Amino acid sequence: MPTRRYLLFWTILGVLFAPAPALVPVAWTAPKYNVLHAFTGGKDGGGLFGPLLLDASDDLYGTTIAGGPKGKGGTVFELTPRRNGTWTQKALHNFCSQPGCEDGGGPTGGVIFDSGGNLYGSTTGGGGSYTDGTVFEMKPRSAGWKFAVIHRFGRNDKANGPFGGVVMDGSGNLYGIGGCAFELSPQVGGKWKEQILHCFPAFNGDGYGILERPILDATGNLYGTTQHGGGSKNCDGGCGTVFELSPTSGGKWKEHILHRFGSSGDGAFPGVGALVLDSAGNVYGTTQIGGPAGYGTVFKLARTANGGWEETILHSFADDSNGGYVAAGVVFDPRGNLYGTTGGGGDPNCGCGVVYELSPASDGKWTYKLLHTFIGSDGAGPGANLIRDDKGNLYGTTVTGGSGGSGVAFELTP
Repeated sequence: MPTRRYLLFWTILGVLFAPAPALVPVAWTAPKYNVLHAFTGGKDGGGLFGPLLLDASDDLYGTTIAGGPKGKGGTVFELTPRRNGTWTQKALHNFCSQPGCEDGGGPTGGVIFDSGGNLYGSTTGGGGSYTDGTVFEMKPRSAGWKFAVIHRFGRNDKANGPFGGVVMDGSGNLYGIGGCAFELSPQVGGKWKEQILHCFPAFNGDGYGILERPILDATGNLYGTTQHGGGSKNCDGGCGTVFELSPTSGGKWKEHILHRFGSSGDGAFPGVGALVLDSAGNVYGTTQIGGPAGYGTVFKLARTANGGWEETILHSFADDSNGGYVAAGVVFDPRGNLYGTTGGGGDPNCGCGVVYELSPASDGKWTYKLLHTFIGSDGAGPGANLIRDDKGNLYGTTVTGGSGGSGVAFELTP
């Protein structure tokens, strides 16, 4: 069932838990950290690779890659706050609960809403006689959620094995990336039509090895990253790229490589965390390793006067008490601060990762602030972008750790 991208990510996570050297962090008042639910890997599921989703009632939604009430293929779950401050967890769908795993299995991305409150997501495997993943829709009903597969990927489908979930444009079209970038368009009668937008051939200067879903700008362009490729000799198979896909006449799409990683002091392997855009159209993201300190970066790509893109390293991780091995992207607050996580570093006895903040200074530099250090019992190895509510609270997930050993959903109030 798992794709090679899925196995690659587990390989990366195996590195994340190497012990880090013990350094003393700067003393300051810690934010409030709260585990909303510790997953056991049983009926509640386990292994949270995707981000959370917040609705208007402050309920949270997410996915697990394994477990569930009836099957072992993972779940779509909901977390609901109680008045006493605790949260209840409910599995809305359990994958591989149908004969032959017709519904898919192993969702590694999060879920999204459309304007009608329906949920959409993807799986990396399953799909019945089609074995390489699905895209699904869930509609709320008074008696529960109605689940439907809207696309199944076969081995000959070039976009098979979508890792990071999907995004939706204003017309209701869905976009995601497996082996290739794809679009799913709703058709009359409830069917969906797939279009391949761009494939990423290896070793020709293009990128390959896509892990995270793309993002959309206001004019319908897609932005994303590749884990490898780009042509650099400094990484085996290339150090990765940042790309833009733009719609052209005739329904075709054109790729533009915004940045190829691998130069001196640059980062490498950006393919896990989702990118984010600021109001000026600048692109922000992370790399898992590389950079001046060697263990991952937060970077910015800004347009230049000649139409190109210039990279700036905002922060470089050293795999110490401030984190290392970045496995998720960043998110903005209204003041322009960035928040993110690392999958490694932090506690010297655990190396389970941290939550951090980067604040812009008047001189163009960014100030790093450690917000939380994971110690294992409260979660370990966060591997998805944080989300933020309108009160400033941050919500995220970890792949492993917690009292149940199979990851946690958490809240952090900076």
